[in-house]
Amino acid sequence: QVQLVESGGGLVQAGGSLRLSCVASGLTFSSYAMGWFRQAPGKEREFVAAVWRGGGITMSADFVKGRFTISRDNAKNTVSLQMNSLKPEDTAVYYCAGAAGWYRESVSYDYWGQGTQVTVSS
Repeated sequence: QVQLVESGGGLVQAGGSLRLSCVASGLTFSSYAMGWFRQAPGKEREFVAAVWRGGGITMSADFVKGRFTISRDNAKNTVSLQMNSLKPEDTAVYYCAGAAGWYRESVSYDYWGQGTQVTVSS
C-alpha cells in the first residue's frame, strides 16, 4: 500500500519560512517524479513544483519561482519543499504527489498524501 505523509505545515507570518516534507512508502520512490500541489478554500488544486526521479531536474509554477525550492532524498524516500518569503496568498493545504511521468497536471499524478495546512498571516 502506497502512503505519502506530509509534515511541516503551520502558521507563519508574512515574510517567514516553512519547510514541508513528505515521506513515501510502498513504492519504488526513485521511479517516480514527485510534486507539490496546493489548494486554497474555494479554489482548484494548483501545481506548485515537481522534481524528477533522480532529483536533477525541477520545475515550478511562476508564482513560486525564487521563493520555493523543491528537493528530494531518494535514500530517505523524502521530498521537501522549502518555502521562503511567504505571502498570505500562499495560504492553502499543500499536498505531495507521485507520478510515473513528468507532469504539471494533478490528474496525471498517481499517488497523493493527505495534505498539510499552511497559513500565512499578514
